[in-house]
Amino acid sequence: MPARRLTAASVLSLAVLCTAVTGCAEKSASGSSDDAIKVEASDSACEVSKTEFPAGPVDLAIHNKGSRVTEVYVYAPGDRIVTERENIGPGTKATITAQIKAGSYEIACKPGMKGDGIRQKITVTGKGAPAKGDPRLDAAVAAYRTYAQEQADLTIPVVQKFADAIKAGNLEQAKALFAPSRVGWERTEPVAESFGDIDPKTDTRADGLEDGQKWTGWHRLEKALWEDKKIGAEEKTLADELVTDLKDWQQRVGKAEISATSMANGAKELLDEVATGKVTGEEDRYSHTDLWDFNANVEGAKKAYELLKPVASEKDPALAATLDREFASLETLLATYRKGDGYVAYDKVTPAERKTFSNAVNALAEPLSKLAAAVAR
Repeated sequence: MPARRLTAASVLSLAVLCTAVTGCAEKSASGSSDDAIKVEASDSACEVSKTEFPAGPVDLAIHNKGSRVTEVYVYAPGDRIVTERENIGPGTKATITAQIKAGSYEIACKPGMKGDGIRQKITVTGKGAPAKGDPRLDAAVAAYRTYAQEQADLTIPVVQKFADAIKAGNLEQAKALFAPSRVGWERTEPVAESFGDIDPKTDTRADGLEDGQKWTGWHRLEKALWEDKKIGAEEKTLADELVTDLKDWQQRVGKAEISATSMANGAKELLDEVATGKVTGEEDRYSHTDLWDFNANVEGAKKAYELLKPVASEKDPALAATLDREFASLETLLATYRKGDGYVAYDKVTPAERKTFSNAVNALAEPLSKLAAAVAR
């Protein structure tokens, strides 16, 4: 998802969730290795301790010294996202472990989680020790690539039906198809986000728009269907644009750069999505179909973990056991909110129940943040 403004509700949610979901309560230790690349983010600077380092597994030890929530990205040319960490609270620390190839990149800090960020150019050399290569990780990456493509392929027909209902002026049919049309996207969103230009067109909320950006995509149509309760010529055009943009995503999925660490970091990002949008009720604020997205995010995170589990369970059996337990616990909780083929409307979920969801997400997100390090070396 593109950088989004934090509303009062999401700030409150971050206060509840910071201990694990975003890593923003890690004030005393980042958990990084001694040779980590230190990234000091502030409201006006993004200082990187090394601007040249060898290819291979890299730890970025991030410290947000600013007064605003920030996020840190590693961009390849064309603003293709190599790795990222969102929602790093003021005064807090987080660590990203990523597998980075030789080449030229930029590290960007985004105070307030808006705009292009404050950037530092870095060079990753080919001087690192050759990767030993674990065939199990190679198999996991290949399987995940297939999974991501399958999810994109399955999404397009449902999105087309959603668009057709809008163009036919069938309000109720369009409402019924909104949540199902998003499932494949939500399961694999980090892959889509890695391209940089598709997510802003398809999945931006009103409060996430950059200056001058036209609001398009699912949430613009969601507002029309539930709040405005009307379908006009503009909505019909936007429906066709959504199909076109998602077909672009479908065609590009196979070209995404995927590694074992990006899979692990992507699983963590999906839990962050739950924490900052779904648990707060802000993601699908008009339709209240948040639990559909919530479940899809968890399913996508679990798929990545299960593919990496043969290696993770060998290198860190305690971590794997914890992840197994916490995934099962969160899935059991979600199952209690099933209704027919979907889920109860999220506006029917009480504040106390939302806090229970927050606790369950916390319990999973903290160990999930360690998965990348477990498979990186």
